Order: sequence, then structure tokens, then C-alpha cells
Amino acid sequence: MKENIVKDKSFVFAIRIVNLRRYLIENKKESVLSKQLLRSGTSVGAMIREAEHAETKNDFKHKMAIAQKEINETIYWLELLHATDYISSEQFNSINNDAIELIKLITSILKTTKSNLQ
Repeated sequence: MKENIVKDKSFVFAIRIVNLRRYLIENKKESVLSKQLLRSGTSVGAMIREAEHAETKNDFKHKMAIAQKEINETIYWLELLHATDYISSEQFNSINNDAIELIKLITSILKTTKSNLQ
């Protein structure tokens, strides 16, 4: 089976998000922001998985666009958690770099898909 880098990276990213939420609940007693982070951060990979089995090219494009929106929202929650000192700069930079890498991959896939549909 062909390697799917964005699928693999989004799964590893989701694991990091789950672990970060666990840390926030156990150590910072924070649950409201981290719940939003968990929802958006894990749905990125779910949308990529759905796109992988899309019925049409337009369906694929739509699901990847949702994944792009979700990773963008995740970056927002990470920035907010960092700005409010729930996560350290080190924690933020590490996971945010992964998020930026994912958004670049997804954006590239979307650009290619859109040009192929024209």
C-alpha cells in the first residue's frame, strides 16, 4: 500500500493533541479550551481519512477543505492556550510546528486537487 504522509502525520498529531488535553486536565485543571482543541485537533485526521475514501474528486476536495479549516482552528486554540499560559513556549512551539507542517501539506494537496479539477 502506498505511503500517505498527510494521513500518518495527522494521526500522530491527533495523538499529541489527546496527550496535551490529558496534561491540561490533570496538571492545569483546564477543560473548556482543551475540549475545543481536542475536537478540532483530532478531526483533522478524521477528515483526511474520509477524503482518502471519497466517492468523487469534488468530495475529496470538500473533505480536505474541512481538514484545512480544522487545523487552522486548532492553531487558534494552541495560540490561545499559549497566550494564557496554559502551555509553555516550548510546548507550543513543538506542537504548533507540527500543525503548520500539516496545514502546508493540506494546502498543497488542495491546490493540486483544484488545478486537476479544472
